[in-house]
Amino acid sequence: MDERLKKSPLFLKAQEIYELVRKVSLLIEDNGDEDDFDNHLLNEYKNQLNESALIIPAKIAGVFNEDTLYDLRMENAAIIRREARTILVTTSGLRMVKFKELDYLELIRNEIEEFRILFAEWVKTFDEWNYIIDRWGLFNPPGVNYDDYDIDDDLPFKNPFDDEV
Repeated sequence: MDERLKKSPLFLKAQEIYELVRKVSLLIEDNGDEDDFDNHLLNEYKNQLNESALIIPAKIAGVFNEDTLYDLRMENAAIIRREARTILVTTSGLRMVKFKELDYLELIRNEIEEFRILFAEWVKTFDEWNYIIDRWGLFNPPGVNYDDYDIDDDLPFKNPFDDEV
């Protein structure tokens, strides 16, 4: 793993969130009653928390290198944001099903807020000039459209996988 990544405040905060979520999820007890709807919800929330908390540092690591194309970095940033927001929503759901350790939920929410600020600063560092046109139109830099002309489209290229005629 890249030393800069391991020392990055954003990545460190993501790992802290993962560890906190993992420990809090151990407090979510299964009462063994498969027909109990609240018990089912608790288990689903537990799984969702763990999954989201695991995805965040993985997605950061995947695009931490500055040489990664803008659209890939933005795509992963959108996934990271979604997972962080999912953690927030899930903590609200746990309150609704009467999870008893509310202080821990507030601690998770506070950590996500600290992460949000680090995340927003990180996204500002993305190089908008290091891109290829996103033909889906979602993650192009400002001023670049999905249907813009790309000089690379004119390069002669014979696909080695095309059938010979």
